[in-house]
Amino acid sequence: MSDCGLVGMAAALAEGSVSARQLTEQALLRIAAAQPDLNAFRTVRAEAALAEADAADRRLAAGERLPLLGVPLAVKDDMDVAGEPTAFGCAGSFAPKTADSEAVRRLRAAGAVIVGKTQTPELGQWPFTEGGAFGATRNPWNRSYTPGGSSGGSAAAVAAGLVPAALGSDGAGSVRIPAAWTHLVGVKPQRGRISTWPEPESFNGLTVNGVLARTVADAALLLDAASGAHPEDLHRPARICAVEAARRTPRRLRIALSFVMAFTATPKSLDPEVRSAVERLAARLESLGHEVIAEDPRYGPIGLTFVPRATSGVRDWAERAPDPALLDPRTREAVRTGRLLGGLPLRVSRRAESLLRRRVGEIFGRFDVVLTPTTATPPLRIGALAGMGAMATDRAMIAACPYAWTWNVLGWPGVNIPAGLTDDGLPMGAQLLGPADSEPLLLALAAQVEAAEDWAARRPGRGGAAGAAGTGRAGRNAEGGPP
Repeated sequence: MSDCGLVGMAAALAEGSVSARQLTEQALLRIAAAQPDLNAFRTVRAEAALAEADAADRRLAAGERLPLLGVPLAVKDDMDVAGEPTAFGCAGSFAPKTADSEAVRRLRAAGAVIVGKTQTPELGQWPFTEGGAFGATRNPWNRSYTPGGSSGGSAAAVAAGLVPAALGSDGAGSVRIPAAWTHLVGVKPQRGRISTWPEPESFNGLTVNGVLARTVADAALLLDAASGAHPEDLHRPARICAVEAARRTPRRLRIALSFVMAFTATPKSLDPEVRSAVERLAARLESLGHEVIAEDPRYGPIGLTFVPRATSGVRDWAERAPDPALLDPRTREAVRTGRLLGGLPLRVSRRAESLLRRRVGEIFGRFDVVLTPTTATPPLRIGALAGMGAMATDRAMIAACPYAWTWNVLGWPGVNIPAGLTDDGLPMGAQLLGPADSEPLLLALAAQVEAAEDWAARRPGRGGAAGAAGTGRAGRNAEGGPP
């Protein structure tokens, strides 16, 4: 059943061909088998999940039907699950939470079984999922490489088939980057689409909750189930129906193909394999009847507004750590920066957002969608950024991932779609970016591309991926162990 995806599992449960307990037991067995190698989960809720599955089976037997009733899912470890700690990648002993976050509450209201919480780097800061608190989370396509970050645990769990879909969060590409590097659909929705409560907004509006899945239909189903505002949320966009949107064929669109990177005063360049993969997708879009034209958004000084918001957010989260001495030195440096920039610079950054929306949004007067790479490089090796200082880490991170963060400043939707594999079998991705509230259009377009590309049929260990079973440059065997 792990192959049938979220939509398939939900349908099988509704028709009675499988039980929630069976699906949950199978998911827990897969997680236990993969955990020593992939290390996708921070917390596994085996006993609690089985109890939730049994309750779901009783509800199904009584004739109740909900969108996700009995389906095992995972959430990132920056989301509160009642009875579990929220360590957010940090070391130390955190007290269990007494209530679910709003996004988790909505998943439960839709009937989902929460099997566990997935790994994330410390406070979600980096595009790799490694840390002193938990080790390294590995990429199912090649164990010597990272699945990305900061929603790397959720991406690894979905790509490896441990769960059919998962929630992540995206503050600078943290859903889209790991989706790109694990061959998944990753949806960063409009700010506020999925509540961040108990935070009225997260990281000064940069971070939103999003979804990772193997197909657009699965992503849309999870997006609809998780969406909705808490009464005290600062951002409350109008409701959409992602499932219906994913079933529609889009009209002929004007699509801007852009490889420009917003100014950051740091060196960066686009890997030729990534560029070629995105150009191939542009040709695919043309073959589907769309008009694709080279054109760049006018990003202007958008980078200046990101750092105060991000580092102030790190400062606020770090105050919750039970032992600040256990924080990564790079986190402590970000905290110091956040203290410096958390006053007037932060207020100016927030006020600049409306101007930046008008400046960047000018392109949507002429185009419907912007197509860019999701990252500038294929996945990084495990440990590639380990031991670096804060500035060196930032420079390396920006060099690998210069494309995603701008949309977090603006609060607009973006969808990663698989763009193919490198010659070494490592996944790459492309972004479909739109203006405010454009998820329906982006999902319809993504589904149209998926129908032509059939990317869900290609999974780790299948479809000729050189690194899927540890062959190629990783030098690991089929079980992911050393050669």
